[in-house]
Amino acid sequence: MSDLAHIAFLGTGLMGQPMSRRLVAAGYPMTVWNRTRAKAEVIDGARVAATPEAAARDADIVVTVLENGSVVGQVLFGEGGAAYGLQDGALVVDMSSISPNEAKDHAARLALVGVAYVDAPVSGGTVGADTATLSIMAGGTATAFERAQPVLEAMGKPVHVGPIGSGQVAKLANQMVVGIAIGAVAEALTFASRLGADPARVREALRGGFAESRVLDLHGQRMIDRDFVTRGRTVTHLKDLDNALATAKTVGSSAPLLTCVAQLFRSLTEHEGDPDHSALILEIERLNSGR
Repeated sequence: MSDLAHIAFLGTGLMGQPMSRRLVAAGYPMTVWNRTRAKAEVIDGARVAATPEAAARDADIVVTVLENGSVVGQVLFGEGGAAYGLQDGALVVDMSSISPNEAKDHAARLALVGVAYVDAPVSGGTVGADTATLSIMAGGTATAFERAQPVLEAMGKPVHVGPIGSGQVAKLANQMVVGIAIGAVAEALTFASRLGADPARVREALRGGFAESRVLDLHGQRMIDRDFVTRGRTVTHLKDLDNALATAKTVGSSAPLLTCVAQLFRSLTEHEGDPDHSALILEIERLNSGR
């Protein structure tokens, strides 16, 4: 019998599949659930449950990786929700990207039934999930984080950033930096191209200087290759940017760069649907096409 915590993993989509596989590889006994059952059945070594409630019934720790705050609320508290199967003293670790206020609300509702909570959104995309190198930003009590830490370390590098909701604040800050950086790289490469320089060579020349970043490295290369196969969904990034704008508004914080980039991503979804977020260069090029 394993001494490791029994995990219920809810949400085995684009990110959840590689993350749950990492936990299975680390030896954790696990039950998985996904709204589309076929996406859960591909997790070898895990038992598949019919509902979140059934998945949570024997779990010490419930991990959720879901699309947004509304979906998290439904999976936790809706009909057949995990909250109805949780044991007293269980721990919920929500690794979805939701608003800080939603995280606080979920934590308060779970506390009423004796369940602890950590919000632990991630950055690093599917590559980080596959290689267990995700940046994990965790909010919660020190006790709850210490309990979650071994599980989180099987998926990446967790950092405890503050009380409940702080993980989501850190994730929104991350999405601001990444979104604005993608916009900056897209605009710079378009600028270079329109002035007759080779954007691939410009990217190479910028590498190693103060402009160097993972966005210039990875997303810049995708822009040059026109490789917009989805690794980071545009609609998901836009959801996070909108959450950041709404959160900033609650404290009267001005976010002019964020406002501009969010509008560019919104326009991208209107024209291109839901490509990889590096496809923001298509929107920059579209804005330049009539000039």
